[in-house]
Amino acid sequence: MQKSYLITTPIYYVNDEPHLGHAFTTLCADVYSRFLKIQRKDAFFLTGTDEHGMKIAEIAKEKGKSPKEFCDEISEKFKKTWKELSIEYDFFVRTTDKYHELAVKKFIEILKEKNQIYQKEYEGLYCVGCEKFLTEKELENGLCPHHKRAPLKLREKNYFLKIQDKLPKIKSLVETGKFKIFPEFAKKEVFGLLEQGLEDLSISRDKERVKWGIEFPGDKSQLVYVWFDALINYISSVGFARNKKKFERWWQKSFVVHFIGKDILKFHAIFWPAMLLCAKIKTPNQLAVNGFFTVEGQKMSKTLGNVIRPKDLIERFGVDATRYLILSQFPFGEDGDIKMSKFAEKYNADLAFGLGNLVSRVLNLAKKQNINLKKTLVQKSIENEVKRRKNNYQKFLINFGFYESLKEIWHLIHFCDKYIDKEKPWEKRENSKKVILNLGYCIKEISKMLSPFCPQKSKEIQEQIQEKKLEPLFKKL
Repeated sequence: MQKSYLITTPIYYVNDEPHLGHAFTTLCADVYSRFLKIQRKDAFFLTGTDEHGMKIAEIAKEKGKSPKEFCDEISEKFKKTWKELSIEYDFFVRTTDKYHELAVKKFIEILKEKNQIYQKEYEGLYCVGCEKFLTEKELENGLCPHHKRAPLKLREKNYFLKIQDKLPKIKSLVETGKFKIFPEFAKKEVFGLLEQGLEDLSISRDKERVKWGIEFPGDKSQLVYVWFDALINYISSVGFARNKKKFERWWQKSFVVHFIGKDILKFHAIFWPAMLLCAKIKTPNQLAVNGFFTVEGQKMSKTLGNVIRPKDLIERFGVDATRYLILSQFPFGEDGDIKMSKFAEKYNADLAFGLGNLVSRVLNLAKKQNINLKKTLVQKSIENEVKRRKNNYQKFLINFGFYESLKEIWHLIHFCDKYIDKEKPWEKRENSKKVILNLGYCIKEISKMLSPFCPQKSKEIQEQIQEKKLEPLFKKL
C-alpha cells in the first residue's frame, strides 16, 4: 500500500439538496479514508460543492435569491448532512471561494503559456441541465436522455483546450495501470470513448448567455465553463496557487483516488487527465466508479416522490445503522436496487439480533462469571478464523469491496453465535472462562473491523468491554 492518499468525492452540484445518491458515494469515500487512517496511512479526504453555471443562476432567480445566496444555503445543507452522517472529511471545497477562483485562473494562465488554448467559433447543441454540449448521437428522439429536454442550438466564440493529441497518452496510462479505472465496465467504456475520437474541449462560455461563473482570464466577455472550473477543485483544495508544499504533498506525491458516479465518467477519465497533461501536472492514479441505483425498482425522482434524504433515515434508524443499511445493499461499482421496504427487517436481523445480541450475550456472560474481557486468552483455531476474516476484509476494502467487507464481519458474527451455542458457556463448564475470553477477543476484533463503517457503535463496543456496560447497541424496531 502507498504511504499517502488523496481521497475525493465528486463536488456536488447545488441544484438540489443532498439525497441518497450523494450519500452513497460520500459514505464509500469516508469508509475508505477511515480505513486508510486506521492502517496508519497518511490520507486526506476531500468533498464539497460545485456552484457555478447557467442552471444555478436560473434556479436562484426562480427562488428570488442571488446565485451566491442560493449556493450558500445549499452548500450548508450538504455540510450539515455530512455532519449528521458522521462523514469525517478533511476539507470542504466550494467553487465560489476565492482560493478556488485564483487556482482556476492560474491553471488557465499555465495553459496559455504552454500554447494549449485557442479561440474559435463553435456551433452545437447545449443542454442547460447537463451544462454541456451534446452530439446528435447522444440525443434520444431529439431530447437529452437525462433531462428529457430539447437542447439549445447555440453558435458562439469560445476558448478551446487542445485535448485531441493527449488522448493516446490517456489510453496508454489506462492500459498500463498508471491510471487505474475500477470496475472493469468503466474501463471498457473509457476505451470506447477514446476510440470514438473526441474533439478539443470548449472551456469558456459567452458572458451574455451564462452570467454566473469565473471570468475567463484576459477576456471579460467570457466565463470559464462550469465543468472545467469544477474539476480544478481537486488541486485548488490542496494548495495549488497558494501553498506549494501542501500541493506537492497531497497531489504530486500522493496516490489520488477519485470516487465518482458513472454518469460523470467522461469528465473524470478523459477531460480531467487531458487538462492535467496539457498543464504538465501529474494525473490522478485511480477512479472508483459506482453504478446507478433504483429505489424499489424505480429511478429516484421528485415526480415519483421517492427521493430519499439521509436525514429521514437517520431519524428512524440512527447514524451508524443508516451508514450500514446504505452500504450493505449491493456491491460498489454495480447497478443496484435500494429496498427501503426491507430496511427495518435488515436492521433487526443484522444489527439488533445479530451484532447487538452477540455483544450483549458475551458481556452478560462475562459479568455473571466475573471475567475480565480486557485480558487476552485466545485459542489458536479462534485466532485463525479471525485472521482469515480480517485478511479477506482488508483485501476487499482496499479494492472498494465495501459490501463484501461487511459480509466478512457478519461471517465472523455468525461464527461466534455458533461457537456460543456449541460450547454453552452459561452452563459454567470447565472451559467456560476460556470460551468467554475467546468471544471477548472476537467482539474486540469485530469492533475494530466495524470502525470505518459504524464509528460510533465501534467505540461503544470498546467502552462496554472496558466498563462492562450492558446497554443495548441497537434497539429492536
